[in-house]
Amino acid sequence: MICECSLVVRTYECDSYGHVNNANYLNYLEYGRYEFLRDIGFDYPAFIRAGYGVYIARVEIDYKKPALTDDVLVIRSRPVKRGAVSGIIAQEIRRGEDLVVEARVTWASVDSRGMPVKLPKDWDLPGLRP
Repeated sequence: MICECSLVVRTYECDSYGHVNNANYLNYLEYGRYEFLRDIGFDYPAFIRAGYGVYIARVEIDYKKPALTDDVLVIRSRPVKRGAVSGIIAQEIRRGEDLVVEARVTWASVDSRGMPVKLPKDWDLPGLRP
């Protein structure tokens, strides 16, 4: 499953060169992952209320081209690896046909103490698997 969502670059997300500041891509990728979870039916707020969480353990980002104010960016997210406790989501950010960013994000499910835990059955959805 590939989830797509879009956003428009805002002026305050850009640096003195007029490019999106690299740190803002983390926010864009997080937005894309949240939309991915919604698309596959993963109720993240209910997951938190049930005493669980998802920690991001690793983010690998390759910056390909700059994005600028008012650019419309499309974030694509898809699962590429799934284990009992963790997984990897591949993400890309595009401006039209241009690839702006490629990323791989490793996540892990945790309990209320922040300890790794097998993803509970009710939230182990098929959309999390490649």
